[in-house]
Amino acid sequence: MIPKIELHLHLEGAAPPAFIRGLASEKGVDLSSIFDGQGRYAYRDFNDFLRVYEAACTVLQTPEDFARLIRAVLAQSAEEGVIYTEAFLSPDFCGGRDLGAWRDYLAAIQEAASEVPEVEMRGVVTCIRHFGPDAAKEAARCAAETAGDFITGFGIAGDEMAGHPRDFTYSFDMAREAGLGLTAHAGEWGGPTSVRDALDHLRVSRIGHGVHAIRDAGLVERLARDGITLEVCPGSNIALGVYGKWRDHPIDELRAAGVPVTVSTDDPPFFHTTMRDEYAHLSDLFGWDDTMFAEINRTAARAAFCDEDTRAALLKRIDAG
Repeated sequence: MIPKIELHLHLEGAAPPAFIRGLASEKGVDLSSIFDGQGRYAYRDFNDFLRVYEAACTVLQTPEDFARLIRAVLAQSAEEGVIYTEAFLSPDFCGGRDLGAWRDYLAAIQEAASEVPEVEMRGVVTCIRHFGPDAAKEAARCAAETAGDFITGFGIAGDEMAGHPRDFTYSFDMAREAGLGLTAHAGEWGGPTSVRDALDHLRVSRIGHGVHAIRDAGLVERLARDGITLEVCPGSNIALGVYGKWRDHPIDELRAAGVPVTVSTDDPPFFHTTMRDEYAHLSDLFGWDDTMFAEINRTAARAAFCDEDTRAALLKRIDAG
């Protein structure tokens, strides 16, 4: 199996539906409205997806709940051949952005991650854009105060149309000063301008999604020239209707233009995908072979928010196949 690196994975969004249903049953919480008749997550559009996502998070109430979630998610990643993952972690869902509570959640998460040695994990603290700039500052403080070997990045997710990147510069400056790698969701719904704004105001080295950059040749040239890595999640884009079908997805065009692209699953059970599914579609539709996938994973290793020893070890494993 091809050794895979995943840079764009929302921890809560990777929770298997059965896991969330089980927690809901244990806690006496009725979440039946967020599942369909087959027990899968059910939503109508992106905004409804956010509602369902946040509802599922309501049963993740303790550090031990998150430890159990980590074990389940990383076990799935290992089955898919993932050797390194960066999971987006939100202090909003881990103690309500209280620093003391966040430390407790983080300790449980890190301990659980160590129990799945097949997958090397790092945490990217992620503020929620539609929760507003003040909440983002609190999330950034949690990130800055716990930056180190495990918490290595900071980013922003949520409703890409809420506010403007300039509203979050303080949070990103705080994270930058703490030595964290920076990424931002952009170019999924907001068009090329949202990517430019994230680059100009947040000064990130990676963009989550970024696919609508393809509509602006100058922006594509800038991404390629500056080596801005895109965390592309094709299956997510198809499931949410960003693109109507796989054949229309621009990942191969972006790659051919010299933009560093990587492949991730985003929120896999919500979008009925896995890393193996993503690779199979890319192989079938764009002719990507093992050599191409190895290069994609080298790109991911070079863009990862990790120390140089870990990076070298990842590259060695990729080269070994």
